[in-house]
Amino acid sequence: MNKLPFLASSRHLKKNLQLALLALPAFLVIFVFSYLPMGGIFIAFKNINYTDGILRSPWVGIDNIKFFFTSSDAWMVVRNTLLYNSVFIAVGTFLSVVFAILLNEVVSRRWVKAYQTVFFFPYFFSWIIVAYMAYSFIGPYGVLTMITEKLGFEAFDFYSTTWVWPILLTLINIWKGLGYVSIIFYAGILGISQEYFEAAEIDGASKLQIIRNITIPLIMPLITIMTLLSIGKIFYSDFGLFFFVPREVGQLFPVTQVIDTYVYRMLKVSGDIGMSSAVGLFQSIMGFFVVLVSNYVVKKIDDDNKLF
Repeated sequence: MNKLPFLASSRHLKKNLQLALLALPAFLVIFVFSYLPMGGIFIAFKNINYTDGILRSPWVGIDNIKFFFTSSDAWMVVRNTLLYNSVFIAVGTFLSVVFAILLNEVVSRRWVKAYQTVFFFPYFFSWIIVAYMAYSFIGPYGVLTMITEKLGFEAFDFYSTTWVWPILLTLINIWKGLGYVSIIFYAGILGISQEYFEAAEIDGASKLQIIRNITIPLIMPLITIMTLLSIGKIFYSDFGLFFFVPREVGQLFPVTQVIDTYVYRMLKVSGDIGMSSAVGLFQSIMGFFVVLVSNYVVKKIDDDNKLF
């Protein structure tokens, strides 16, 4: 009798062998890039020097993380990271759901594919390309600057004006990632049985009533999962967005410096691997606790929408 669970699992594996082989590359990538690096966590608690090597370098406990939080820029970079990611999650999720719903209302499938291609294409651009595109548009010799001067107005210097960059970075981030996230929500809408929509139309429901009472409630679990996954990375930032697009202009650091770019610049100056590892560990731990708390709140509100 004890062998029955093993035999059942073996039969299940053989039955789904093709699916297991398809998933194997993804499991290997996650294992290599997400689990193997966890063996280097101890670096965060050491003062790494190249004479003694990683293993023989002296232990310093939590001094590396204390060094980060006692620096003058710690509060600024943590604040920027949390605020930017909060805005990205809220605005990006809302617009992605709206765009997915609009795609679902397009009757012609050919036009749906055209819209998907147009909006999904920017996702494949590297941040270096996006940075040059932005500079060619808002730079001192950019298109917008030249049009402004041709109209007789004084040119606006974007790269020396701090207040405009939170808006610009939010718009650029949403422009680049809107197509990718909206396709996920669009796939979720396509998974809804058409019988719900047909029954609502027979009852005389309008488009807005169908969206409010059928579409959004049925994709709410997917929205919740995507939001919780994004919240798990709320202490991380898209390095390319905050490093390349502002072009490392020191005057913009108060509004464009985030944890990832700060650690990179500190590592370039000091070469302290331990400090950068400690900050990375702090980001991971805080993201883990934020996911737990968010999932607990969701569970209390609606148990069906929880992540785990």
